[in-house]
Amino acid sequence: MSSRVVVEADGGSRGNPGPAGCGAVVRDAESGEVLAERSIGLGVVTNNVAEYQGVIAGLRAAAELGAAELEVRMDSKLVIEQLAGRWKVKHVNLQPLAAEARQLIAGFGRVDLKWVPRAQNAHADRLANEAMDRQAGGGAEKSSGTSTSGTASTSSARIRPSGWLGADGTPTKMLLLRHGQTPMSVDRRYSGRGDVALTPLGERQVRAAGKRLAAMDGVITPDGIAPVIASPLTRTRQSAQAVVDATGGELHFHDGLLETDFGDWEGLTFGEASEQFPQLHRKWLGDPSIVPPGGESLDAVYERVTAARDDLLARYAGQTIIVVSHVTPIKALLRLALDVGPSMFYRLHLDLASLSIVEFYPDGNASVRLVNDISHWS
Repeated sequence: MSSRVVVEADGGSRGNPGPAGCGAVVRDAESGEVLAERSIGLGVVTNNVAEYQGVIAGLRAAAELGAAELEVRMDSKLVIEQLAGRWKVKHVNLQPLAAEARQLIAGFGRVDLKWVPRAQNAHADRLANEAMDRQAGGGAEKSSGTSTSGTASTSSARIRPSGWLGADGTPTKMLLLRHGQTPMSVDRRYSGRGDVALTPLGERQVRAAGKRLAAMDGVITPDGIAPVIASPLTRTRQSAQAVVDATGGELHFHDGLLETDFGDWEGLTFGEASEQFPQLHRKWLGDPSIVPPGGESLDAVYERVTAARDDLLARYAGQTIIVVSHVTPIKALLRLALDVGPSMFYRLHLDLASLSIVEFYPDGNASVRLVNDISHWS
C-alpha cells in the first residue's frame, strides 16, 4: 500500500429524518485497489448526519490503515464545503460531527477535500444503501478490509404528493417567504418600490424563518443546497441573507420579484390613499387593471411575475428553490399555481415573514402545499 489513499464516503436516509446508513471505501491512490469498506446502519437520522457519519467512518478506516495522505471524495457539497471551512456549520446537530471529522483530518499529513458527482461515488452509495437494507432486515454492521461483490442499490424514487393530481414529472418546488416587518408595515402604509429596511422584530422573524427553512426536506441535500432567489429591495435582501446564513445556499436576485409600484400612493396609509384619491382608490380595490398614479396595475404585476416564474422554472427545473419576495408577487405565484382569477389578490391575506409552498410540474400542473404559515415566529 502507498502512503496516499482515496476515501469515498456517502450517507443517506429514507425520509429526512428516517432510517439511515452510511458507507465508505478506502482505495490505494495509485492502484485503485480497495483496502477497506465500511457499511453502517445509523438508526433514524437526517441525510446530512448520515453523510457526516460516512466521512467519519472513512477517515477512521484510513487512519487504521496508517495512511499519511488522503483525498476525500463525496457527492455532498455541503459536507465538503463545511469541512474545507468555506461554509459555516449552522445546524447544531452537525457541529459536533464536523468537529470530530476535522479532528480526524488533523491527524493526517495532508488531506484534499473534493466534491464529485453522485455517479462517481457509486461504491460508497451502494454501501450506504446496503446498511439501510440490513437495518430494515435486522442485519449487523459490515466492516471489511477487502471489497465485496453485490448489486448496487438504487435510491428511492420521488413519490408524487397525490396520485389523483394527474401531474407528471419532477416538480419545481418553490418555498415562498415574505419579507419581515418594516417601519412601513408597522404603520400599514403602502410599501412598494420604497427601499426600507427591516425592524429589529423583522430581523428576528426572518432569522426564525431561515432556521425553519434550513431544517425542511429538500433544502439541504446530498445533491446540494436550495438556491435563494430574492427581490433586490433592501427588506428582501436582508430577509434572503438571513435564509442564506441558515442554509449556506447561494443568493441571487430577480427584478421580476419586485413589489408593486404604488406610484403616488407610496408611503400613504389605506385611509390616506382613500381620502386623497377616493374614486380611483375605490376602483383599484376591485379592478386589477386600474393603475395608481405613476404606478403599476395588479394585472401588470401578474404578467411580470408570470414571466419571472417561467424564467425560474427554466433555470431550476426539478429543483427546490427558496423565493424571498413581497406580498403581491407571492400572491401572484399562488394564483398561478391555483389557476384562479384576480379576486385572489383581494381575498388572500399573507402575514409578514410567512411561508407558502407551491410545486410547478413540467406538464403544466401545479400543487399548492402550504399558505401563510407563520408557526416559526408567531
